[in-house]
Formats: sequence, structure tokens, C-alpha cells
Amino acid sequence: MSPLVGLVAAAVPDGVRVAVAEGEFSSVSYPFAVQGRGITVTEVPLEKLAEADAEVIACSVVQSLDGRMADLPALRARREAGTTVVLDVTQAAGWMPLSLDWADAVVGACYKWLFAPRGAAWMAVREGLELVPHAAGWWAAEDPWGSTTGLPPRLAADARRLDTSPAWYSHVGAAESLSWLAGQDLERIRAHCVGLADRFRAGMGLEPAGSAIVHVRVSEAAQRLAAAGVTATARGGGARLAFALYSTPDDVDRALTALSG
Repeated sequence: MSPLVGLVAAAVPDGVRVAVAEGEFSSVSYPFAVQGRGITVTEVPLEKLAEADAEVIACSVVQSLDGRMADLPALRARREAGTTVVLDVTQAAGWMPLSLDWADAVVGACYKWLFAPRGAAWMAVREGLELVPHAAGWWAAEDPWGSTTGLPPRLAADARRLDTSPAWYSHVGAAESLSWLAGQDLERIRAHCVGLADRFRAGMGLEPAGSAIVHVRVSEAAQRLAAAGVTATARGGGARLAFALYSTPDDVDRALTALSG
């Protein structure tokens, strides 16, 4: 995903001020932070992000660490006021209904709730956002198989000029999972995933949050969950649990039992 964000980061003008959420996933923040060229990147509390003094705002729609959600209406208002807005939907697409055609760039990896093999990723770009195909190779050409050697570059006229050679097997899997998900009721999927997450939160004495991701700070949480057969990520001094379409109430109960006491 970071190569896609990097295309946007490389295209912003010298000296631009960029704001990201505190604790933002590094694939969103690093591409801007390593640019140099006088570009400054400032971390801002997520709830204050739409108020940041910046020409560019980049953030995850749903935070990877703890499932907190960005204030999309406020970010849209900033976009309408002229701020460039870049959104990562990796932790949202597949369970959260989204309508983000107002953003400048929307990027996502497919190996989370989109159920594709790791390696497939995509980006949608607003018409008028000028990007330079920095990673152009033979696959970015108008005729890929006729452009494997020699100059000058003969790049595709459309957005494919920004592509890199695909992770072949990952995209085979992504074609299957994405076409299947496209025919599902995303509101029902959201209700399922968020319902399980909020059930888990209630069992842990936490308020409902409307997100499919939960972060808990419990001693050796990830190890205790693993011993109970629950896969979770050790992160942020605790464990991060993500409830997906295939998760069940039994999974919630197993996790709560593992963490009780």
C-alpha cells in the first residue's frame, strides 16, 4: 500500500504541510515523512485532525491499532475548502459502507476484510490530481508485452500508467473475493462485525464504539488469547482483535474467557 500512497506524497509541492493522525499506520505517514523538500508532517489527535493547519490531510478511515474512526463529514468539509485529503480504507473496506468519491485519493490493501491474499492493493484518484508514474515499468506501458525493453517510455494513457507489475497470484485471489463481496449486503456485514465487537467490548467493561476493531490493555493478552485458540495481534501494550464476517459469538466468548481474571 505504501507505494500507492507514495505516488501521492511524491506529487505534493515542496514545503507543503501534511497532517496525519497520532499513531497513524506507518504506510500512510511514512511516504510523506521521508519526502524532504521542505515538507513537514505533523501528528494530530484523530478527533482534531479535520482542524489541522495543513494543506494535506492523510489518515486511515478506521485506525489500525484500536478501531477508532475518522470524522469523515469534517474531512469532507476540509476537502471542499481546498485541502487535499488522502484516505486509507484498509481497515474499513469490506465491513463498513463507504462513499468516498469526494476524497482526492482512496487507497487500500485487500488482505483484511476484503479477504484477498496479501499483495493485492488498489487506489482510486480524483480526476485532476496529477501524479507522476515514479515506479513505471513495462506493466505501465500501453502495450506491456511490447515494452519490456528499450526507450522511450510508451506509457498507458489512463491510470494504468501508475501501475506496477501485479502480484499475480494475489490478484487471482482478489478477483474472486472482491466479486463475491460486491454481491453482499454490506450493511448486514457491518451489523455482524460491529455487533460482535461491541459484544466483546461489553464483556470487557467497555462502551460500544461502532467499530469492528477492539484494542484491550490486559497483561499478556495476546499470549492468553493464543493459548485459547484466538488469533490476535500483540500491539500497543495489549491485544488488537478484529471481528470479521467469519467471526462468531463463540469466538467472542472464547476471547472473553481467555481474558477474564
